[in-house]
Amino acid sequence: MTRPKPYRPPTVRQPLPRSFKDFTPAKHFNPRTFFREMVWKALLTRRTGQQKQPVFPKLNRGQIALTWIGHASFLVQFTDLNVLIDPNFANWLFLLKRIKRSGLRLEHLPPIDVVLLTHAHFDHFHKPTLRRLPHPKIGIMPWGVSDLAFDLGFGRVVELDWWESFSHRDWKVTFTPSKHWGARVLRDCHRGYGGFILEHQGRTIYHAGDSAYFEGFKEIGRVNRPEIALLPIGAYHPESFRHLHMGTDEAIKVFKDLRAKWLVPMHYGSFRLSFEDMDEPPRWLLELAQAQRLEHRVRILEEGVPQVF
Repeated sequence: MTRPKPYRPPTVRQPLPRSFKDFTPAKHFNPRTFFREMVWKALLTRRTGQQKQPVFPKLNRGQIALTWIGHASFLVQFTDLNVLIDPNFANWLFLLKRIKRSGLRLEHLPPIDVVLLTHAHFDHFHKPTLRRLPHPKIGIMPWGVSDLAFDLGFGRVVELDWWESFSHRDWKVTFTPSKHWGARVLRDCHRGYGGFILEHQGRTIYHAGDSAYFEGFKEIGRVNRPEIALLPIGAYHPESFRHLHMGTDEAIKVFKDLRAKWLVPMHYGSFRLSFEDMDEPPRWLLELAQAQRLEHRVRILEEGVPQVF
């Protein structure tokens, strides 16, 4: 199929907030509810998880080692390439407490060749983490985001529009559409957002970033069918959150639209970003996968433990 021409969606300016309610994610429940569900319950929850020194496997050409760091953060390794996606090692995001520790320490990382950043939200574009990385060579991010990255130690910063690609040596990254938003603060609505397809050594892996369900996943599957799909499964309750985040049930639908071989879930269990129970998304995913006879194609990773694909 012919690849779509690169483009950007229209910029939609958000009105300035008129009350504290407008600062809450769904803009329909009062700040007291938001504080109780997102902040207070997290403060009362004991932080879990262990940070282990990972044992990175010795790979043969064409093999991928995938390490889930937690939340939407992954280390993707080939024999000759180390890629970090949306790295976040923070224990706090302002008032939001990390409920489960990252699976490894930042100093456990191997030398990083490329960092892929799906959008500028603080849980995905975490400046303190990026600043501590040992001089990654290339940072790739959406349009309108590079001004946030120039003082973070990257040797080169690349911005991409939707369906625009960047190639270096024998690897290639393509930026894909999503249904989300890119503003980091109130008025920087010019910033982009999306997902990434990484191609190297005959393998293809897709990271969806943050996204609600939309028909564009079918196009991604037609144009560049990924073998491994890293899909968000949390932050979907209350129902209005689904305008910006897919539910676990929708992640199964996205997996089918993409026609991928493996579904690796993410975006759950680390930070309390919505009202569903923290352990509900993976439990529901397995129930849905078993009901649809897809359980052999779902790989739930343990934070900090590399898995070879």
